[in-house]
Amino acid sequence: MSTGTKIIAIDCEVAKNIITNDDLTKILDTSDEWISTRTGIKKRRVLSGDETSADLAIRAAKKVIKRANYKGDEFDMIIAASSAPEEIYPSVACRVQAEIGAKKAACFDVKAACAGFIYALSTAQAFIKSGLYKNILIVATDATTKFTDWEDRSVCVLFGDGAGSAIVRADENNDDIIGINLLSDGTCGDYITLTTQGKNCPLVEGIQNEVKPFIQMKGKDVYKFVMQEIPPKLEELMDTTNKKVEDIDYFIPHQSNQRMIDALAQRLEIEESKVISNIEHYGNMSAASIPVAIREAIDNKEMKLPAIAMLSAFGAGMTAGNAIIKLDENV
Repeated sequence: MSTGTKIIAIDCEVAKNIITNDDLTKILDTSDEWISTRTGIKKRRVLSGDETSADLAIRAAKKVIKRANYKGDEFDMIIAASSAPEEIYPSVACRVQAEIGAKKAACFDVKAACAGFIYALSTAQAFIKSGLYKNILIVATDATTKFTDWEDRSVCVLFGDGAGSAIVRADENNDDIIGINLLSDGTCGDYITLTTQGKNCPLVEGIQNEVKPFIQMKGKDVYKFVMQEIPPKLEELMDTTNKKVEDIDYFIPHQSNQRMIDALAQRLEIEESKVISNIEHYGNMSAASIPVAIREAIDNKEMKLPAIAMLSAFGAGMTAGNAIIKLDENV
């Protein structure tokens, strides 16, 4: 019998600055009605000054460690999911390691955009089942507002900054990760892009095309991808885990767009009361959105534990990840 994966705790940290839709009317030709009716978003959290996604990750990591009564040196691995860190290297995971004193931990980042948390969870599960590692810290963090063109109202109104954290460990008697499936389609890579540009050696031809370091998005194509690809993968996940919709206590999707969340729930015939959504208050926090939604829903008593939750995330790549997990009373 393979080793199970226990979800010990989940926590989060969000940027302190609150930017409302009305605030955005000062810099954009837009309105609260235009944004909220199209996205479901009323406000978002935004970093300022020298704050980075790594800072959010460190704070989220410290909170989950305190919640679980762990110490930094108990971890043998740290996985950070971050699609647009301010530093290419060192990794976000190494930044977290240094701050929490996890001297024994192997550290690396996963780049799967908004699906990053589930990719990291799947990776942690695989390492635990292999027997190589027993205590793993996962941190999903993104500060996408720093890579947004604030003159492009079709994109900049969508995003917010935050981090989510989780501790998982090997457990012979429990397996809280009931099932996971992942999906990638690189042929759709131009649906959401963020490009960086270096500088060529002066002995060779220079770079001809200047790149704008902002998120570019083809919203209609993203919506089409999600509605075509995600429901079948969720149905496949339920089939492989012998679960039915009625067995799922809560559906926690990536907080991308309220219209998309509603459409997915309707396609799967999931009751509205089972759908967890906080996009109205935070916007799209990329890889952090699902763990932040889980922590907030538990704290606000929107979720009753223990519970079976189905998670679904999708983002640039295109990538997607779905999971069915158990959450106990102590998470």
